[in-house]
Amino acid sequence: MFNYLANQFPPANRADVLLIHPAQLSRWLDEVWAAGPPNLGAFPAAGPFLGAINPVNDLRFPLPGGVVGGAPAGPSGIQPPGVDNSGIAFGFNAANRPIWDHLIYGYLLENTGLFEIFSEVVRLAVTTEQLSAQFTNDAVAWLRSTEELFFRDQPAFAIGSVLSALRPESRVTRRNAYWRMFGWDLAHPVPPRWMGGDGSQPWKRDVGAAANTQFRDKWVELLRQIWLARENSQNTAGPNPTDDGYLLLLCDSLRDMMQMRRRGGMLAREEFAAVTTMSWFDLTLSDNTSIVSALGAQAASPADRLALMAQRVGMTIAPRSRELFQLAPLVSWLLRIIEAGVLTNAGQMQVFYLPGGVLAPALNQIIDLWQSATGESLKGRSVIARQDTLARPDQPQQPLRAPGSQPLFATPPVPALNGARS
Repeated sequence: MFNYLANQFPPANRADVLLIHPAQLSRWLDEVWAAGPPNLGAFPAAGPFLGAINPVNDLRFPLPGGVVGGAPAGPSGIQPPGVDNSGIAFGFNAANRPIWDHLIYGYLLENTGLFEIFSEVVRLAVTTEQLSAQFTNDAVAWLRSTEELFFRDQPAFAIGSVLSALRPESRVTRRNAYWRMFGWDLAHPVPPRWMGGDGSQPWKRDVGAAANTQFRDKWVELLRQIWLARENSQNTAGPNPTDDGYLLLLCDSLRDMMQMRRRGGMLAREEFAAVTTMSWFDLTLSDNTSIVSALGAQAASPADRLALMAQRVGMTIAPRSRELFQLAPLVSWLLRIIEAGVLTNAGQMQVFYLPGGVLAPALNQIIDLWQSATGESLKGRSVIARQDTLARPDQPQQPLRAPGSQPLFATPPVPALNGARS
């Protein structure tokens, strides 16, 4: 989110977004939401990101008028001119809507450990002198904005806040969304400081079957089949196991699982809040910004900067964070395309793997990065068909059955007497 806003500034001034007053940034997020979900700006065109849901009309969250200001730039005062680097105009109207990333963007970035590392940076900076850092005015401004936006209750009715007495911890709220959408948990536990150390997983409580626990197998199988097709795309003789119809089945299955979790606008605000949070820290690490420099964490890549900042607070980052930083925007973009349902026939599948295919370069990068980050072999035998950890010589290139459906509904908990939980 904030990285797209930064693209509206001259390249040398992208980090200026981190110096905007937090009240303005909070208000700007309301303006982005009120503009509605954007249309897909890259091939293939068309298709709203949230299916048929429009937050303004269907979720009853329109932007109230006449709050502050009222100038053409909007109440927040933020509306930089220009076009971001994806070619999507950043205006606030029906034709040119702002863009935000898929929930997978938040999941992949949070898996690096960046939220926990930055929370410790802010905590030590505002409650101790252990960091022994020379904070400039810009670094102090970053600390204030970060604490205001992500580590305290947001202003009443702010769209970026999905916290309440019923779900008081943002870490748990995000993990609940990740679990429901992807059936994936984060690789690191919630720190005992924030969870009481009881080892429970409240983000999975009462979810039941309403979690896409089959998502990973189908996602990995899609990447594997795309690589198989790419590997055989230049065949002029002999067998070619490429099956565009099967690729379409996998895309349809992934789309159906994601859209099932979005019925009636579910997870829309949770996704918005998650990617907003992670994009702030992603932008912070995109260069040697004020807080990075104050902690002596200057480096050539976001992962290296995060590693150095982690050292300052006695923590470590995920082992393959470099790949996760690179994967986040790429997988977000791919899942948006799949979920939007704009790939509707087998003939379109060639864009994934033919050398001249529109999506082929990005897919090749995703496959290489995913394999490196997870250790899952995408350039070998079938994932879904595998019944054990050993590859078998007779294992087919594809599973025998088409992708099955995910269970549709969770079993509601049975209420106990007197409001007590059974």
